[in-house]
Amino acid sequence: MNIVPLAERIRPKTLDEVVGQEHLTGPGKPLRRMLEARRLSSFILWGPPGSGKTILARLLAQGVGQAMVALSAVSAGVKEIKEAVAGAQTQSGLVLFLDEIHRFNKSQQDALLPHLESGLLTLIGATTENPSFEINPALRSRARVYILKPLDEEAIRKVLERALAHPEGLKAQADPEALNLLAQAALGDARRALLALELATSLGEGQVTLATAKEALGHSILAFDKEGEHFYDLVSALHKSVRGNHVDAALYYFARLVEGGADPLYLARRLTRMAVEDVGLADPGALRLAIAAKAAYELLGSPEGELALAELVIYLALAPKSNSSYVAWKNAQNAARQYPDAPIPLHIRNAPTALLQQLGYGRGYAYYHDDPEGSFAQPYLPEILEGLTLYEATGEGWEQRVRQRLQALREHFASKAKNPRNA
Repeated sequence: MNIVPLAERIRPKTLDEVVGQEHLTGPGKPLRRMLEARRLSSFILWGPPGSGKTILARLLAQGVGQAMVALSAVSAGVKEIKEAVAGAQTQSGLVLFLDEIHRFNKSQQDALLPHLESGLLTLIGATTENPSFEINPALRSRARVYILKPLDEEAIRKVLERALAHPEGLKAQADPEALNLLAQAALGDARRALLALELATSLGEGQVTLATAKEALGHSILAFDKEGEHFYDLVSALHKSVRGNHVDAALYYFARLVEGGADPLYLARRLTRMAVEDVGLADPGALRLAIAAKAAYELLGSPEGELALAELVIYLALAPKSNSSYVAWKNAQNAARQYPDAPIPLHIRNAPTALLQQLGYGRGYAYYHDDPEGSFAQPYLPEILEGLTLYEATGEGWEQRVRQRLQALREHFASKAKNPRNA
């Protein structure tokens, strides 16, 4: 005998029973207006797991009196779309609910377009991934995107209380502190909270206590998908916390990533990038430590090697910061693209043959160690770029000392140049 899941048994029957998402379901809000007008337009619901995407799709289709076919893009393809279209032709229209729509490739998404254009299908898509990246622009232009928020603890607690009070819910009693813990640990996912409540009820034989709630939760599964947008939000938070010199935030986000199952070697590569891009020449030792931390992780593995990466996080967050190398490199790339063929001064060209020597290659070159003053007097950049400045040292860390030498060098070049000019 199939047992209907708890989340299915206690699903809301009307839009008024939906917990959370009031910015879409409240009076005058988009989904409420569609329901009241009894007219659906195609749209995509973007939100985290357990935020109510499926139930909203069902309630809206039912509320406007339209038949709905539910497919999952994990297992469905163009064949199933054609079958839905055939069904829609016999019913003069159909709502197609496509869960995990981001898993459809471009050609599969394109197969929907003519049927949305004709009005034969009304699409309700559901995704946990950012539609800007995963949904074709042509499809996005025909289906408005509505963002669902993670449910807050108060909303999750209401869902849990409904599960305990619903005629088809759990026959159990729950201590208030147990419900608070379950609501907090759900991380905005109502489905996760209900699964934990159901297990806690079983463990406590009908009495949900703080102890059974903790046992049911076990080791928390952190809220990110290693292929999804939330993962990159955490990586972004780590990077920006390091850049902003906030060591505690940096460690927190690093720990969330590691505990959530992120590949430590991926994180080591990202931290190495931070050493180059954000610490840079303000502390040249940061790059050496980043390479060493990666090597230490490769030698030790988990969990011991993670300490080396955590040490690197601390070092990078507290190190002085400079993006001068990053900016200088971008400037250099732009200059090379703008002047890809600017002639190199003859005296600093390579002259391996007699012919090139006759043409003047290498002639008059002043070797710095033999003739420092002559070396300063000769031009190095192409004539059209003479005087170009790409790198500027900051006042942070090691570059504070470098800045004085750089200024002195540039002044000396300018004073010795035979034909100074501005680029």
